Amino acid sequence: MYQPLGGYKVIDCSRLLPYQYCTLLLGDLGAEVLKIEEPGRGDYGRWDDFNEPGRERLAFPMANRNKKSLTLNLKEKAGREILLKLAEKYDVLLETFRPGAMERLGLDYRSVKEVNPRIIYCSGTGFGQTGPYRLKAGHDINYISLAGILGVSGIQTGRPVIPGVPFADMVGGGVFTALAIIAALLGREKTGEGKYLDVAMTDVMTSLNIMNIAIALSQKAGRGMMPFSLRGSSLCYNVYKTKDGKFVSIGDLESKFWNNFCRALGREELVDKQYHHYQDGDKTTESLKTLFASKTQAEWIESMKGVDDCFSPVYSPEEALDDP
Repeated sequence: MYQPLGGYKVIDCSRLLPYQYCTLLLGDLGAEVLKIEEPGRGDYGRWDDFNEPGRERLAFPMANRNKKSLTLNLKEKAGREILLKLAEKYDVLLETFRPGAMERLGLDYRSVKEVNPRIIYCSGTGFGQTGPYRLKAGHDINYISLAGILGVSGIQTGRPVIPGVPFADMVGGGVFTALAIIAALLGREKTGEGKYLDVAMTDVMTSLNIMNIAIALSQKAGRGMMPFSLRGSSLCYNVYKTKDGKFVSIGDLESKFWNNFCRALGREELVDKQYHHYQDGDKTTESLKTLFASKTQAEWIESMKGVDDCFSPVYSPEEALDDP
């Protein structure tokens, strides 16, 4: 396996899933990751205290595989001295404490930079190191709420719907933080200098919400509502219930795919209804819902084989694991 980050060394002082996923990605790309945990119980995200106190969550070893581990009490001088000694020989230090905590411990970027001017020091938080929310507690639901993502989720139901995947955690804390670190390492190859990174999950979610923000700005400027079918407002991009209570999804945004879909169903009269508004009680919407309810999910999978359109069954995680 190609490992472009081979030779780089990362100190991971994070807790919980988001930034552990970040260092998992860095490790998969070849970096050597050293996870720091507090003595005793270690990372509190390790334990399934909600369901069975004392049992380790399965997600924890999945997110921390291929990492080295070390317990350090950073509240004690000896622990802090060990971390600074390690930082002398490492390329990256990732921390996820509230703003000001590492400075009080004498482990902030300025302190670490004194022992290693080339260090890439990344602070990952929900709201960033500056601004009115910097010290505010939060989780994924709060970040997507403030970024305007939750506000456009579930429009058809009349109330926000919490996504089944913690996008702010996995994408903001995980993918984008890894991207920022990799970019900083690349920049260091050119300048020879280290870098301080401030990655806020709410900022990342706001960036990802670019299309909905464009709609909002368009309305604010008096240009009217731009069509945005990815919200589930059109027949061609939606989810339909099948006879056995399961679901299938259609993503036929391009006319050729929608046309193929309509022909495969024997419903050519729907060709010009591609962007017809999906609404319960609407005659056209109900006719398509009734059609999908006439077969099971498995029957629809079989029926749509060979059809060049964007059709997929909606799987549970268990079913997804069984799909080739």
